[in-house]
Amino acid sequence: MLDQLFNIVKQFGQDTVVNNPEVPNEYNQEVMADATHTIAGGFQNVLAGGGFQNILDLFKGGGGGGGLAGLVKNPMVSMMIGHFISKLVGKYNMSPSSASSIANNLIPNSINQLVEQTNDPGNEKATMDGFIGSLVGKAGAAVSEDNSQNTGSSPLQDLLDQFTGGNSGNKGSGGFDLQNIISNLTNKAQDSFQKPGGGEAGNGLMDLIKGFIS
Repeated sequence: MLDQLFNIVKQFGQDTVVNNPEVPNEYNQEVMADATHTIAGGFQNVLAGGGFQNILDLFKGGGGGGGLAGLVKNPMVSMMIGHFISKLVGKYNMSPSSASSIANNLIPNSINQLVEQTNDPGNEKATMDGFIGSLVGKAGAAVSEDNSQNTGSSPLQDLLDQFTGGNSGNKGSGGFDLQNIISNLTNKAQDSFQKPGGGEAGNGLMDLIKGFIS
């Protein structure tokens, strides 16, 4: 689903980046690739830290409420915005004010669209399984290993549909063992940082994202 995320970023980047005189035209695609990487890498880091339930909260609208304003206040999104501002200033020599304007527009708008697409039952290409799987590998397998009673093809999407944010127990309403799911995804996210020959998983993500640039 990284390609879909990149396309979302390009959609909002048309005005924010492409039509922005503060961004040299030769850097348009690279800036949008960096934005995509910031979002994907940010969620990957949250997963590695055991924060899958926080991501689930965000995708169910529990990240602060209030639409885009709520997203900006969400700690995960704020972290991504801050990281992207630093990237724009340090890598592209943008002024802090210009970098802040771009980041505060592009990052939350893209995440909001990603959330909307994932929650759209008519969009079969955008699922929680597809998105998490693009970050850590076979996410569906990670869930089904310890939740064998679930026979659906999209266990994480099913969990997203059922999750209310108010369940303090281990078992979700659909028989999901949420704590085992979180543990499995945390381990897979941590493993994804160990690439053959060394290096960070973030570099692997960026290689994939740059492959979408035509």
